[in-house]
Amino acid sequence: MAAITTLNPKAELARASQALAINISGARGIQDVLRTNLGPKGTMKMLVSGSGDLKITKDGNILLHEMQIQHPTASLIAKACTAQDDIIGDGTTSTVLIIGELLKQADSRIQDGLHPRIIAEGFDIAKLKAMDVLKKMSIPCPDLTREQLEAVAHTALASKVAAVMAKQLTTVCCDAVEAIRKPDAELDLHMVEIMEMKHKTDLDSTLVRGLVLDHGGRHPDMPKSVHNAFVLTCNVSMEYEKTEVNSGFFYKSAEERDKLVSAEREFIEKRVKAVVELKKKVCKSPDQSFVVINQKGIDPISLDMLAKEGILGLRRAKRRNMERLVLACGGVAVNSFEDLDEASLGYAGHIYEHVLGEDKYTFVEEVKNPKSVTVLLKGPYKHTLQQNKDALRDGLRAIKNALEDRALVPGAGAFEFACYNALVAAESQVNGRARYGVRAFADALLVIPKTLAQNSGHDALDCLVKLSEGQKVAPEGTYVGLDLDTGSSMDPVATGVYDNYCVKRHMLDACTVIARNLLIVDEIMRAGLSQLK
Repeated sequence: MAAITTLNPKAELARASQALAINISGARGIQDVLRTNLGPKGTMKMLVSGSGDLKITKDGNILLHEMQIQHPTASLIAKACTAQDDIIGDGTTSTVLIIGELLKQADSRIQDGLHPRIIAEGFDIAKLKAMDVLKKMSIPCPDLTREQLEAVAHTALASKVAAVMAKQLTTVCCDAVEAIRKPDAELDLHMVEIMEMKHKTDLDSTLVRGLVLDHGGRHPDMPKSVHNAFVLTCNVSMEYEKTEVNSGFFYKSAEERDKLVSAEREFIEKRVKAVVELKKKVCKSPDQSFVVINQKGIDPISLDMLAKEGILGLRRAKRRNMERLVLACGGVAVNSFEDLDEASLGYAGHIYEHVLGEDKYTFVEEVKNPKSVTVLLKGPYKHTLQQNKDALRDGLRAIKNALEDRALVPGAGAFEFACYNALVAAESQVNGRARYGVRAFADALLVIPKTLAQNSGHDALDCLVKLSEGQKVAPEGTYVGLDLDTGSSMDPVATGVYDNYCVKRHMLDACTVIARNLLIVDEIMRAGLSQLK
């Protein structure tokens, strides 16, 4: 009798082979869900929420986040793999597939009488060898070229969206990174604002070398389009505000009341007049204009004063946009109007308002040296915009990873196939029965090229044979990957198919640790405290 049933007779218990079967079935189940999504030829999944909202995606991270997984083992794998995506931005589907395949291979060997602990030790040995193969295969790139950045971004994007859209987003990602990249500084992807606009088609998505704000001017007489604009970025209240403490004012006549009102307005009007005076000081010719973008409010009377002077005023701007405005246009974000001068102002060649139905957008373009840019995603449907937005983030993260790693890895299943060959060759050098665990690890890695072949409509075994034949005739130091169009072997470096070094490294770590832990579980207990009703 298990000890836990002595302590808690109501506990649910699974021991030994039953516990292992539960873990393997959970891993295989989540593997079967994501298997068809892998690669550029993978299929889509449609997720329907309780309210009827649709989400069409093939991104493994989105699927694992959105699906309601009840199985405890599958839930554990999903959380671990989504955590990897949060860290490095890719590799979720591959990790799930390899974990499921590791447990499948281990199960067949356990059926033959091999102890799970022996297999786990073999996995650890195989992981170290796989890491050596990864280091040997990696292509050092101290200074990545534009072609290499486009190749690694396209590889990430092609597995998320259609080929035509992937090509367009690749150019957008590379242009955005080149604009915000600073030498000898970490790349900050928060400086790339992603703005969605339900308009036209997704192929009309563009990069705006400046900023797009999701609101417009609040006065009908303000200009809708200005050129050669001085931009004042501020966080100063330009509206009447109530006092912070409760206070009362007593007056005996209408004249005294008017004096109280004018005294309150005078405080705000001084601020507005300071802006107007600065505008008159810097705008010396008719073709120059002035724009105020305020994080706080501007009341109707202040808006009217600004409009009479031809000043475009935007209020309630988001805080993140205020930070980006200074990086895009230059100048300084001011918190007080006491010492306003020309040095506080930024510059934009063209600022205009775009009205789409009931929504207004303000475009800040033609800036001199943008350190913050906006990707304007367009599309006819909400789910299309969301799918492209998720893909764009993956493309940007792929470029960032490549710049940080300063190395690339041949893609198209080349790493997994080369690692399989290396592990098969090294199996004979492993002492004891742990060699069976090494072979199980090697066989599990083949799930990636086999799944890529199946999703592309090719026979998996035929493709493995062609990869083996291609590797035999390939020059030494060249690795072969799978051509998804023909099902034959090809050189991924010559074709421009690259994976991130850090993604493969994290994938090997995560797969080995999770599969190892699940293998050596010999008891599953559901014996937690029940929630009081």
